[in-house]
Amino acid sequence: MIFESHAHYDDEVFDEDRDELLSSLRENGIEYVLNVGSSIENCRRTLALTERYPFVYGAMGVHPSETEELNEENFAWLKAQCAAPKVVAVGEIGLDYHWQEPEAAVQKKWFERQLVLAEEVGLPVIIHSRDAAKDTLDILRAHRAAERGGVIHCFSYAKEIAREYLEMGYYFGIGGVITFKNAKKLKEALQYIPMDRVLLETDSPYLAPEPNRGQRNSSLNLPYVVREIAAIKEIGCEEVEQITSDNAKRLFRLEQ
Repeated sequence: MIFESHAHYDDEVFDEDRDELLSSLRENGIEYVLNVGSSIENCRRTLALTERYPFVYGAMGVHPSETEELNEENFAWLKAQCAAPKVVAVGEIGLDYHWQEPEAAVQKKWFERQLVLAEEVGLPVIIHSRDAAKDTLDILRAHRAAERGGVIHCFSYAKEIAREYLEMGYYFGIGGVITFKNAKKLKEALQYIPMDRVLLETDSPYLAPEPNRGQRNSSLNLPYVVREIAAIKEIGCEEVEQITSDNAKRLFRLEQ
C-alpha cells in the first residue's frame, strides 16, 4: 500500500468528482493521503477533508507565494489548528524565488515564523524551496530545523544539495518529475539518496508523471512514480511502496 505524502485535494479542480476520486483510492492501493495546506482558506478545506475521510491527514501552513495574506490574527488561527487530531505537519512553508512576488523579505519573515510555530507545536515541517537553495538551507540551519525533522517537497536540486539535507536528517518528496526525460539532475540525486529517506508524493493536481504529463494529477498516478524509483534503485516496486510508506509513517508519527 502507498502513502501519498503531498496532495492538494482541496483544490477547486476536484470539486466535480472529489468524493468519487478519494473513495476509489484505497481499492487502488493508496492507504493514506496527506493533504497539505497552502493558504488560510486551503487549510480550512484541508481540515474538512480530514474530518470526512478516515485515511486523510492534514498539514497546516502557508505557501511562500501566499505569505502576503498572513497577519497576526490569521497566524494565531493557523497555530491553533495545529492541535487538531489529524494534523501531522506544518506545511507547506518555505521560499519560492521563481516569481518576483511576494518579495524575498516577506517570504523569509513568514518562513521563519512558521518554523518557530512548528517547534512550538512539536510537528515536522514540509518545505517548499524553488530557486532558493542557499537561503532555504541557511534559514533551516539558523532555526535548528534538523531537530524537528521534515521533508523537502518536490525535491529538485542536485545531489550536492541533497547531501546537505541528508546531514540534517531530512526526507525527500519524490513525485511525477522523476519520470520526465529531462529530469537527469533529479535522477542522479535519487541514486545518491538512500531509500530510507524517500517519500512518495504527487502534488496533485500538479506535476502529473509520464505518460499523463500535462493532465490533472492524482494519487492514482503514483504507480508510475514507484516504477521509476524501482528502476533507478534496482529494487522491486513492492519494496519501494513498503519502504516509502514506513518512512512517511515514521516522519508523521502514524506508526501503529
